[in-house]
Amino acid sequence: MFLKRIELEGFKSFADRSVIHFDDDVVGIVGPNGCGKSNINDAIRWVLGEQSVKSLRGNSMSDVIFNGSMDRRKVNTASVTLVFDNSQHLLHIDYDEVEITRKLHRQNGEAEYYINKTPCRLKDITSLVMDTGLGKDSLSIISQGNIS
Repeated sequence: MFLKRIELEGFKSFADRSVIHFDDDVVGIVGPNGCGKSNINDAIRWVLGEQSVKSLRGNSMSDVIFNGSMDRRKVNTASVTLVFDNSQHLLHIDYDEVEITRKLHRQNGEAEYYINKTPCRLKDITSLVMDTGLGKDSLSIISQGNIS
């Protein structure tokens, strides 16, 4: 099982729909300051069930929704989808490709969760990834300046 792509829309600095494709296992995300590396990390943790606003570097959960800029209006919904190759069926679900999605609405603070576009509970997502090595705490982060 490996991450095939991440789809982000309205999440933090990703105001427009953005899709990041991975051809193989993700080893690292690198780039210059301010390009959104940490926001990608936050997006993965968020979809996999992170509930701690502090861990997502915010003051309230609505801080994950793009809040506008000098040139752009704020958006009302944040959505992130992780798409996994499940051809080896490491996730115990009968699909070769699995999409896990989380959405949050600014207006009412309501969260939505989906597995393969079917509404579900957060508990269903955490149960699906249990014992796979995936989860909100499964990411390793090595900060700038710690690699030589």
